[in-house]
Amino acid sequence: MRITRVNRVRRTAVALVAVAALPMGLAACSSDDDSDQNESSEENAPEEETDGGAEDGADDGMEEDASGDMAAEPFGPACAAVPEDGAGSFDGMAQDPVATAASNSPELSTLVSAVEAAGLGDTLNTTENLTVFAPVNDAFAGIPQEDLDALLADEAALTDVLTYHVVPERLAPEDLTEGDVETLQGGTVAVSGEGESWQINDASVVCGNVQTANATVYLIDGVLMPQ
Repeated sequence: MRITRVNRVRRTAVALVAVAALPMGLAACSSDDDSDQNESSEENAPEEETDGGAEDGADDGMEEDASGDMAAEPFGPACAAVPEDGAGSFDGMAQDPVATAASNSPELSTLVSAVEAAGLGDTLNTTENLTVFAPVNDAFAGIPQEDLDALLADEAALTDVLTYHVVPERLAPEDLTEGDVETLQGGTVAVSGEGESWQINDASVVCGNVQTANATVYLIDGVLMPQ
């Protein structure tokens, strides 16, 4: 009987020790899990970008845009007559294909009428990478009215004249060189000059490097006649 009681006392003591140790073990496990989770969160957290890097990237983009705008500036005395804003401004014309852009310029109304008479508007608007030597209204004023009316009434002859003003590639000012340039009509025009002073055959560029969505335009003071 005494042995039995002793065994019971021992089993009871062991059970109490185990129960007492259980909260400590659970607390230790919980602490280890929290530590592991914190370490995992720190390792997976994205690195913060520095303000300096973002500012540097923005500055680079602004410098590139500024230099691009400067390089694309039109030149010539007639450029002063172009509106500063609206569809007929340089910025407005750059948004539209060339025939549409020309229709928004008061200086090119006679040329636009000729393009419409020849049915070339869609062709000019949908063809990529063109250079257009565009006679201003005063250029047509140099043609006797009877001859101009006859030209406007002859679609084939009018198409010949108009396509003689178009080059099937986009020529920036730095691409202009002394010599002959082949036109969409098949003939060539003689280009001469340098810097911001250029002649196309006997006509002078009065406002050059005007950008449209699909063409570079050079306004000229004469109408070019194919040979």
